[in-house]
Parts: sequence; structure tokens; C-alpha cells
Amino acid sequence: MEIIKKYFPGLTENQAKAFKHLQPLYTEWNARINVISRKDIDELYERHVLHSLAIARFIRFTPGTAVLDVGTGGGFPGIPLAILFPEVNFHLVDSIGKKIKVVTAVAEELGLNNVRAE
Repeated sequence: MEIIKKYFPGLTENQAKAFKHLQPLYTEWNARINVISRKDIDELYERHVLHSLAIARFIRFTPGTAVLDVGTGGGFPGIPLAILFPEVNFHLVDSIGKKIKVVTAVAEELGLNNVRAE
């Protein structure tokens, strides 16, 4: 989590809480459904969350923008970007139903009203 704060020091309290909650959520879901490589789960923030947020170092989405994440898998990059840009709408799509189940549950648990998974 500290690596996220290093590169994004201006996070709100709600954003920081949501990012912190990602590790236990994905660890729990990964134990049931293999969403992330088991060898990568301990490196979630560096290998998945930070990589997902890389675009935010170059692009700032305008509030109200709609972003489509095709082939989202376990919700990357859509979920981290939805946390960072709460005024942007994210539509996360994947052909694997069990992954969409995870994405939906994670978005609900984090209270991300700007995420739709299909």
C-alpha cells in the first residue's frame, strides 16, 4: 500500500481506505477463485494496482467520462482507476463469469458506485 501513497500522495481518506482494503479482498477471493496468479497475490500493489494506475500519471479523466475496460479479468485496471477517479464511470467487461462475480463483489464491498461489471 505504501507504494501507492508514494506515487499518489494526494489520495483522499476514502481512496486510501479503499486501496488498503484491496489486499484482503483479493486475497479472500483468490482463495476461492483464482483471479490473480497465486505467486503475485503478495505483490498485488506493485504488480497489479500500481500498473493499473500508471495511466493516471499521464491522463486525468474529466468527470462524467465513460471508460470501457474490455477483458478486465479480476478488475484491473478498472477497479483501481475507479477508486482514483470516483467521478468517472467504468464499465468492466470479461467473458469469464466467475471473474465478473469477483469484480462485482469487490466494487460493492468498496462502495464503488461508478463501476458496472458485465
